Amino acid sequence: MKLLEGRTTVITGATRGIGEGIALKFSEHGANVAFTYVSDKSTEKALALQEHLRSIGIKAMAYQSNAGDYTACETLVNEILKTFGTIDVLVNNAGISKDNLLLRMTAEQWDEVMQVNLKSVFNMTKQVIRPMIKARSGSIINMSSIIGETGNAGQSSYAASKAGIIGFTKSIAKELGNRNIRSNAIAPGFVETDMTSYLKAGESAEKYKAGIPLGKFATAEDIANVALFLASDLSSYITGQTISACGGLNI
Repeated sequence: MKLLEGRTTVITGATRGIGEGIALKFSEHGANVAFTYVSDKSTEKALALQEHLRSIGIKAMAYQSNAGDYTACETLVNEILKTFGTIDVLVNNAGISKDNLLLRMTAEQWDEVMQVNLKSVFNMTKQVIRPMIKARSGSIINMSSIIGETGNAGQSSYAASKAGIIGFTKSIAKELGNRNIRSNAIAPGFVETDMTSYLKAGESAEKYKAGIPLGKFATAEDIANVALFLASDLSSYITGQTISACGGLNI
C-alpha cells in the first residue's frame, strides 16, 4: 500500500543523508517530490536524484534555493505551486552544525547555525501554510535533534537551534490544528550520514554505540520511516509532538 499516493511533498536539503532518504522513501509511497539544495557543488547530485525519482514514476523537481533566505523561500514555494498545484507535506530538513566551545564560538558561527537550522523552518512554514489552510489539510515535519532535548558540550548553537524547532513545532500545532494542519518534529540521535562520518569507525564509534540501548547508529531510512508515518494518514491524530528516533539514547 502506498501511503502518500499523489501527494505533493517539499523537502529542504535533500541531496544527501536524511533528506535524500526521505525523498526516496516518499517517492516509493507515491508522493510527488520537490526538493532543495544550496551549493553549486550539489547540482550534479541533485539532478541525478531528480532523474532517479522520476524513474520511479512520480513527479520530481530539484530547486537550488537557500531555505535560510526568506525571499528565496517565497519564490521557491510560488514556483512549486505553479508546477505541482498543491503542497501537502513540508519537511524542514535543511541543517548544519558549527561545533565549538562557547568560549571560542564567534557571533558569525552562531548566526549561521540559527539562520540555516531555525530561521529556515520559519521561512518555509510561513510560505506553505496559506495553500495548506486553503486546502484545510497538511503535514509539517521539522527535523530537530536529540541534542535539542539534552544539550551537548561544544554544541550550544546547534542545541539551541534544534530546541527552538521543538518550541516552534508545538506553537504551530496549536495555531493550525483547527485547520486540519498537523505539525510534528523528529529528534534523531546518531545517524549514519556525512555529518557524522567522523564517528563511523574506530574507538569513538564504539564508545558512542555503547551508550545507545539499541547498540547502533540509525540509518537515513530509519528516520525516513518516521517521516513517512508523520506525513501519512497513519498519524492523522498526532500533532505538536516530537518523536525521539534515537535508539533509546534519551532514556
